[in-house]
Amino acid sequence: MLPYATLHDAETALNRSLTAAETLWFNYSADKSDYFLYCHNILFLFLVFSVFPLSYLLLEFLSRNVRAYKIQPKVNLSYSETFKCYGDVMRMFILVVGPLQLVSYPSVQLIGVRTSLPLPSIWEVVAQLAVYFMVEDFGNYWIHRFLHCKWGYEKIHKVHHEYTAPIGFAAPYAHWAEVLILGIPSFCGPAIAPGHMITFWLWIGLRQIEAIETHSGYAHAFLKLPFYLRQLDVYGVVLPITFDESSFKLQYDFPWSPTKYIPFYGGADYHDYHHYVGGQSQSNFASVFTYCDYIYGTDKGYRYQKKLLRQVTLELLIFLLIADL
Repeated sequence: MLPYATLHDAETALNRSLTAAETLWFNYSADKSDYFLYCHNILFLFLVFSVFPLSYLLLEFLSRNVRAYKIQPKVNLSYSETFKCYGDVMRMFILVVGPLQLVSYPSVQLIGVRTSLPLPSIWEVVAQLAVYFMVEDFGNYWIHRFLHCKWGYEKIHKVHHEYTAPIGFAAPYAHWAEVLILGIPSFCGPAIAPGHMITFWLWIGLRQIEAIETHSGYAHAFLKLPFYLRQLDVYGVVLPITFDESSFKLQYDFPWSPTKYIPFYGGADYHDYHHYVGGQSQSNFASVFTYCDYIYGTDKGYRYQKKLLRQVTLELLIFLLIADL
């Protein structure tokens, strides 16, 4: 709850006029408790868990061309199986995630998340979110590696790996203990660089959106060959291929996701490999970026597979071009 009775009091305290965003924040939050504002995360998480995975289903339903982006096209869940996954996630949300949000507010107070004016600048928000993602990614990497030891996998993590070809709804599908454990690195970033409640909302929402994209099962960078080769299937990965005859290089199209431009971003194809290998996987543990896997050498299998894929693709293209002469 803001310590100002009126807008004038707030402007007097800040010694300047409020921005449009600060005026909106004052009008909305002035008479609401900090705890109530924190609990908005429950609504935001529900909307993220429900709406964003559904967008992939709608795209697939509305246009069969979207299937060309599917990483493991041989694995297709029925709508009933997909919504069963959603039901399981909602049950976990009601029994674990929601109650955790309700009782975890003291930790948010402790780390210093604020609701007061002034609002942070855009650059402050961006910088803090970058810290949160980097810190969470590092912590998640090591927890994920632990969960792939024999005990951690058999007792906890195998639930999440029930989907060898992940879907968006399965991003938060996990054992209740894993949900709790992975919440720890999510709080470490805000503890290191405390920010505004709005920044905290963005962090929780964006992190889950990223997880849904990573588990979507659809590659956001793909190859296509309109004349000679329609599909190349490697470990179930279908890649349409484009060949530039003038430069003799493979070209990558960018269909819709801006995450391709984020340095060291893993994405769906990167994490899909981890799910495809399954319980024996000792590769691609990182949740968001690829730097930890690269530094600690846990992406060698993935990089070898990609190198082999490029080599096979190039040799096949050369063969087709020679055969066409």
